[in-house]
Amino acid sequence: MLNPEEYILQWLDGAEHAELPAWASLPSIPLYMDQVMMFTGEALSLYAPENGQNLLTSSMVNNYVKSGLVDHPDHKRYGRTQLAQLVMTGLLKQVLSIQDLAVLFGGPEDTESLYSAFADAQNGALRETAERVRGEMDEDKLRALAMRLAAEANARRAVAERILTALSVSPEKGEKSSQEKQKR
Repeated sequence: MLNPEEYILQWLDGAEHAELPAWASLPSIPLYMDQVMMFTGEALSLYAPENGQNLLTSSMVNNYVKSGLVDHPDHKRYGRTQLAQLVMTGLLKQVLSIQDLAVLFGGPEDTESLYSAFADAQNGALRETAERVRGEMDEDKLRALAMRLAAEANARRAVAERILTALSVSPEKGEKSSQEKQKR
């Protein structure tokens, strides 16, 4: 059994070299559901819980498609657009509601631009966090750091929710924005 410092160092070693796939690295040929599960499972493995569960299941994917959060596959095959939407959803559903994700995905950016910006932000945040953790590698410091990181994550989630709520409601009439109406 690894002690806490060894356990965290082992994870950090993987985190410092991990990156979400770039748009151009997403498979160029459409994938069937079992291939999608393998691809997303591998792409998101660093963020998966320790119990071995994947962040996405085929049932979740089907629900995201039915709700309109993820574009419909073409003859049961998922292309780059859907894969990018699924990678973002797999990570962001841990922080934002599905309604907030719909607002985020419903903006004027195309999926490639949105995904590229997200991947850059996520990769940068992971590297920055890994550097912070490496600087505080004794058990007492780690507890304090875990609390600070959780508090920061909570504060950032709250702000992101407020921003997305503001973007989804027209300030003049309290109605859904025209982008949200078009999405439906």
